[in-house]
Amino acid sequence: MLLLRLIAAAPAVLPLTLHAETRQAVLSGLDEVPAVSTAGTGSFTADIDDAAGTVRYELSYRGLEGAVQQAHIHFGQPGVNGGIAVFLCSNLANPPPGTPGCPDPGGTVRGVFQAGDVIGPSTQGIASGELDELVGAIRAGAAYVNVHSTLVPSGEIRGPLR
Repeated sequence: MLLLRLIAAAPAVLPLTLHAETRQAVLSGLDEVPAVSTAGTGSFTADIDDAAGTVRYELSYRGLEGAVQQAHIHFGQPGVNGGIAVFLCSNLANPPPGTPGCPDPGGTVRGVFQAGDVIGPSTQGIASGELDELVGAIRAGAAYVNVHSTLVPSGEIRGPLR
């Protein structure tokens, strides 16, 4: 009987667990729009922590044929180009504060972003600071990682977040 009471009371004393998960992307030139013929490849992992309001990420790439300029998460489904939602790294002048440099010609960059790092795209319905909207797009399969280079400024390798 005591066991039944403990089991019945458990939901009242257990902490609420918010949705947390890992999303990944495999990056190649063939996922670019239009497709890009390149030896470049990459991978991306995002650990979404709803309770903390953060996304911890790791981006690795190699073999790019142009000098790396920047990398972002974009809001757009596969086969469509979308606006920039958050910077992952940049070698250009004046990136958003706290943006790490991109390893060049290849390597790994790690970081954490939160609501204050989300820059949009407001024309697609994600306003600056709307981390929940971006995370919703990631979970819906409507976001991708893009690494831009001097060879292909619009993006040399890309991969959908799944």
